[in-house]
Amino acid sequence: MKLFALLFVALLFSAPVLTATEKTPSKLFSDMPENVKAVVDKSCFGCHNTEGRNEEAKEKLNFSTLDELSTVKKLATLKHIGETVEKKEMPPQKFLERFPDKALTENEVKVLTEWVKNSTASLMQQ
Repeated sequence: MKLFALLFVALLFSAPVLTATEKTPSKLFSDMPENVKAVVDKSCFGCHNTEGRNEEAKEKLNFSTLDELSTVKKLATLKHIGETVEKKEMPPQKFLERFPDKALTENEVKVLTEWVKNSTASLMQQ
């Protein structure tokens, strides 16, 4: 974890600044593997998208705008997703009481955490 933090800080100060007209090189959402997209669609996207009704949820994470983030912000977002999923903080318990079918299975947690790990590694190589 300390190594990730050091790499993150190094990337923060060495990452190129992208202007509004430049596209970010990595498309985390649009290039998401189908198995990851299926999990996100099932348990995350309903609240974490531009059209979602929960303002707090889409402020914290908006999959619809994920591709527009800078590399540094993508790395921070991936870190947050990984930690949140591993701690089983999402979907929230109150939501799961109403929609128990949205709960993440152990396999789905693994799918998401592997995607976070692979995407982070890919971004770090850019």
